[in-house]
Amino acid sequence: MTDAAKTGAAGRWADDADRGQEGGDSTDLTRSLAGCRICADRFAATATHHAPNPVLWFRPGARILIASQAPGLRVHEANTPFWDQSGKRLRQWLGVSDDEFYDRSRVAIVPMAFCFPGYDAKGGDLPPPPICATTWRRQVLGSLPDIRLTVLIGGYAQKWHLGTREGVTATVARWREHAPGVFPLPHPSWRNTAWLKRNPWFEDELVPVLRTHVREALG
Repeated sequence: MTDAAKTGAAGRWADDADRGQEGGDSTDLTRSLAGCRICADRFAATATHHAPNPVLWFRPGARILIASQAPGLRVHEANTPFWDQSGKRLRQWLGVSDDEFYDRSRVAIVPMAFCFPGYDAKGGDLPPPPICATTWRRQVLGSLPDIRLTVLIGGYAQKWHLGTREGVTATVARWREHAPGVFPLPHPSWRNTAWLKRNPWFEDELVPVLRTHVREALG
């Protein structure tokens, strides 16, 4: 798919989301979240000098919760979560199509921070500002009563949801303790390709079980 085609597809889903928030799915919560500017000064001081842009992707009837870290720059620009190579890998792990993944009535994507946090001095993504989860997370999760399966991507989401002090590798290695309702995963970024090679059990053992429970949750 060309870059233009990818951008157009992302725009289609983003437009659907915008229409939902403006129409019958709009709630006081989503309107308040969309207008949040708590981190405006923080973001203005980063290398990208960007303004807040909460990327919201959930509806009350969703069956699967994707708890992730924070949008990257490409997601910030496309207004569509996981619209990058890490999203492609994540959808492969889950065994879902793009249409299934981006159906907000089936899959809720709720990161630890809803906005792109900016880059650090080395060009890496800054961590999600804790104030976002403190302000919004319990309200958003409380609006999703039908979640059957929770996927925790990366250390920030795992620490918040599981209360663990372990690193990602140790937490994911103990995935059977949390399944079938919760699956901790590493971040699907290309930066973790070496991790996947060092830990073949992840794709050999965890991923097939995850896919089974994803299909069950989606019905």
